Amino acid sequence: MNHPDFRVGGKIFATLGYPSAGWAMVKLTPAQQQLYTIAHPDAFVSIKGTWGQRGATNVRLRAAGVRIARQALTDAWRNVSAARKPGSPQGRKAEGQGGRNPGQEGSKDGMTKGRRRDG
Repeated sequence: MNHPDFRVGGKIFATLGYPSAGWAMVKLTPAQQQLYTIAHPDAFVSIKGTWGQRGATNVRLRAAGVRIARQALTDAWRNVSAARKPGSPQGRKAEGQGGRNPGQEGSKDGMTKGRRRDG
């Protein structure tokens, strides 16, 4: 892919020039995607396939205008940066813990909730 991308914590939240010049892609939640595509149908289009079902959305930049494009970009940045924060369900998943809570039965730290371990 030969187009600029924007990242937070190594994860892409937006790209420019996809699918062509004058367009961008933002990673929204499916709910955000629905809101943007309903409110601004000339500017926002769901990407086809699984990526689109997960919120990947194309933005026709000229139709969106600066204010709306900036808001979508901010939402995409927040979505990806929130998923990277330690302690959030997405953050634990990103850290390779599969979303398990510390102290949960079978957790990586070996602790068992509700049981005391005596050497």
